[in-house]
Amino acid sequence: MKTRYPEGLPGHVEKTIRHELALIETMKYAPYFLTVFSIVRYARSQGILCQGRGSAANSAVCYVLGITSIDPETNDLLFERFVSQERDEPPDIDVGFEHERREEVIQWIYKTYGHDKAALCSTVTRYRAKGAIRDVGKALGLPEDLIKALSSGIWSWSETVGERQVRELGLNPEDRRLALTLRLAQQLMGAPRHLGQHPGGFRPHP
Repeated sequence: MKTRYPEGLPGHVEKTIRHELALIETMKYAPYFLTVFSIVRYARSQGILCQGRGSAANSAVCYVLGITSIDPETNDLLFERFVSQERDEPPDIDVGFEHERREEVIQWIYKTYGHDKAALCSTVTRYRAKGAIRDVGKALGLPEDLIKALSSGIWSWSETVGERQVRELGLNPEDRRLALTLRLAQQLMGAPRHLGQHPGGFRPHP
């Protein structure tokens, strides 16, 4: 990888990097930064296109390591948007790799770090109000037009259908099957609906 500053660090950039390194040391995040650096270095050594993005672009350290492309010499970076001691959340360096060769990088990570320390990320889709009403309504055999009428009155994912909305639809809120549908849908909200694989999401652990 090419050296970002072949003639040495500009004064204000050095100050920024020292500030970031002090916080990285305090938070004990150095292994994570070096792990991402090793992956990016491998990809570029193989001619695989990659680019760091997201809040990591606010890091001068990430730029010097060749992970991101936002030059701190010409841009005002706010490292605390990326890593903050007050938030105490681990950093998330998002690196995009060209789709056609992403598998090469994944296999290199497995080979380098082992299958016990690297894994594909999962995505968990949870029930929101409309989906909960649709699925419970189908399971209890409610007519499709009734299910659509119930779900059409919901505007936010956390909103529920109450007695007032049911009456406005010309329905009987005391109907046993309808009441059961709404009660079960309420209980189902927030529960996992589908487990999938994050498209390209991959996590090594140093």
